[in-house]
Amino acid sequence: MIQGFVRSPLRLAWAAAACCALVGLPTAHAQSAPAASRAAPVAGYADRPEAQALIDSLAAQNVNRDFVTQVLRDARYSRSAARAIMPPSSPGVRSWTRYRARFVDAQRINAGLAFWQQNRDVLAQAQARYGVPASVIVSIIGVETFYGRIMGDFRIIDALATLGFDFPSDAPRDRSEFFRAQLGEFLVLSHELGIDPRNIRGSFAGAIGLPQFMPGSIRRFAVAHGGGTPDLINRPQDAVMSVANFLVEHGWQPGMPVFAPVGLPADPAPLVDGGLTPTLDWSQLRRAGAAVPPEADSQWAALKVGMIDLVDGDTGRAEYRVAFPNFFVITQYNRSYFYATAVADLAEALAQAGPADTAPIPPMADNGLRWDTPAGIDATAYAKTPVDK
Repeated sequence: MIQGFVRSPLRLAWAAAACCALVGLPTAHAQSAPAASRAAPVAGYADRPEAQALIDSLAAQNVNRDFVTQVLRDARYSRSAARAIMPPSSPGVRSWTRYRARFVDAQRINAGLAFWQQNRDVLAQAQARYGVPASVIVSIIGVETFYGRIMGDFRIIDALATLGFDFPSDAPRDRSEFFRAQLGEFLVLSHELGIDPRNIRGSFAGAIGLPQFMPGSIRRFAVAHGGGTPDLINRPQDAVMSVANFLVEHGWQPGMPVFAPVGLPADPAPLVDGGLTPTLDWSQLRRAGAAVPPEADSQWAALKVGMIDLVDGDTGRAEYRVAFPNFFVITQYNRSYFYATAVADLAEALAQAGPADTAPIPPMADNGLRWDTPAGIDATAYAKTPVDK
């Protein structure tokens, strides 16, 4: 253990389990990625001016200075993390149809049903406590890590230090500030829990565990089932509770579906604003020619909704849906229309085939889908990027 750790038997056991759980993951992909745009530093990061500023900041928060200094000295540039954060050099055509097929297929549905069966009690508890359907929780874990099969094998300290201090200079936008903040959160989290941050592994962007939470979200939203220290790597129960808590903290409305049963207007494209919050009211939909349900004049009258488009670049067309606020809550997990819709569609498939004696699940609404004219916005704006989740 590094000097300055807060020790306890529970926390040391968590750290040991986390390390052991990840030893067997494949490592080839973490070593074989092409070189990134910037030359790799030859030493650790502790002596960098930006690192010294981070050390000072954390010391002011009573995080042991020697601990942070030693960890940053041991951090190494990850060429593959720097490469992975960049958009592809030859981006392909984005297709909702192909994207959906990656996540809503028989293999993932069957794995999700098995996960549901194995964790049915805690999923029922999470649904009762938070009001988030079990199917949605299971779906998010399935989309994120295929129920723990793909949690990443990057050392988190290397990934976050690389992206925080050596973010590729030719990237479309500089996100180093975000990753430096997450690096700080990770070091505080490690100090608080008494774990060795050099042993924790996850995604190239620093996301950890079955639900792929960033360190800041672990500190704010992770929940341990039954109390104690949350462990998102080894305890599916904690992952279940944490996903539900994250959604509720971002505005999930219990009992509400994700999509609205609206008959779409002849041309939905002008109603798409591409944002991550709902802005349309029912009168705007009516004026555009949509057929809205009776609930729009009663229990749904005060709700804002949003028109989303799911672009299929292969055909130049888009699928349109009217999204309720819960859809936009899912986009706070990952800022992508494709992602949130895949989660909703997988959740619907799981709900239809789910264990018969689970608690009732609010049905997904008939969303009035149809294929229409070429999309009104560029789908590349919704490419998956790491967010604070």
